[in-house]
Amino acid sequence: MSISHSRRKSKGTAAERELIHKFWSVGWAAVRVAGSGSSQFPSPDLLVGNNIRKIALEVKATKDAKKYFPKEEINNLKYFSEKFGAEPWVVIKWDREQFFFISLDDLEETAASFVASLDMAKIKGLSFEDLTTF
Repeated sequence: MSISHSRRKSKGTAAERELIHKFWSVGWAAVRVAGSGSSQFPSPDLLVGNNIRKIALEVKATKDAKKYFPKEEINNLKYFSEKFGAEPWVVIKWDREQFFFISLDDLEETAASFVASLDMAKIKGLSFEDLTTF
């Protein structure tokens, strides 16, 4: 594994752990899914919920203006969420910004991937508070 890949992975892991604490602090249950991204079965990075909602999250952290998701990753999130009865969301933490929770419907589709931009996230994305209070 290259150093840059290792740094990206640890940045994403740190974002996942930060979210776990944030969800528990507002009374939601939250778990990281072991092996997400490396299991033969589709699985999200985090599962969060309360007695009303269950949400499956794909979590990314980036310094780039756009974040690309391979189509397979988004399709797996949709598939898992349908089977589990959870809402599928992607959550992106851009450097020096809050977490943005983005509906899969708001992702832009390209030939090979789905993409979310910081500009779009600021318009259509939800903040942590928005996601956990409606």
